Amino acid sequence: MAAAEGQEVQVNPCSIANNTFQHGETITYKLYYNWNFVWLSAGEVVFRVKETQDQYHFSAVGSTYKSYEWFYKVNDRYDTYVDKSTLLPVLSIRDVHEGKYRLYDKVTFDQNGKKAFSLRGKSKDTAEMAEYPIDNCMHDILSIIYYTRNIDFTNFQAGSSFPIKVFMDKEVWPLKVKFLGKEKDKKIKGLGRFNTIKFSPEVVSGFVFGEGAELTVWASDDANKVPLLIESPVSVGSVKAVLKEYKGMRYDFSMGQE
Repeated sequence: MAAAEGQEVQVNPCSIANNTFQHGETITYKLYYNWNFVWLSAGEVVFRVKETQDQYHFSAVGSTYKSYEWFYKVNDRYDTYVDKSTLLPVLSIRDVHEGKYRLYDKVTFDQNGKKAFSLRGKSKDTAEMAEYPIDNCMHDILSIIYYTRNIDFTNFQAGSSFPIKVFMDKEVWPLKVKFLGKEKDKKIKGLGRFNTIKFSPEVVSGFVFGEGAELTVWASDDANKVPLLIESPVSVGSVKAVLKEYKGMRYDFSMGQE
């Protein structure tokens, strides 16, 4: 039965089969920042998947172009290790360098014990350990991306949503992802036109995003469900990420048609 518009769809947050990605998948996005109504080419972020016997290692490395560093320099790395059978995180490491802001946060998840152990500070050397309570089946900022790629949207109607929970910055964030429907022949800058699935995840408010901010994501309407375009308002201006290049996809994936 299809979910009605505005209805919340219950999905299993504790376990989901991986049908979309594989070891060796590497996806690169070009980042643009809108400043005074001008879109600036600001940097790139590269997502990678590696597979071990019982885990997937997701990584995301983002950095600004040197030509943009006069305005705001970014050099961030995120690493998440998830249980292969559930896609729930076991270990999450954030190493953030944004302007003068520094953060090192290594989180170990005890999913059964509903605890997260965070080694957190301005650097790895000064980080201190703290324990936080978490809910059942807790995700982090990277694992939730790959989890969402495996959601079956077949019975979703535009406007329906499903809940997610993410542990980040010492807190559990109850958020939701709204399905916005399918958009055919969507033009993606530099790539061509694609049939897409469109959805809008809520984001964690704070340093980057304002209260109630949401991303808008266009993903390929195929077995890969790879995000093609991500747009978001930030605290000042707006930012978007556009797929630049890819390799190691699980299924055949070709650029769109102009």
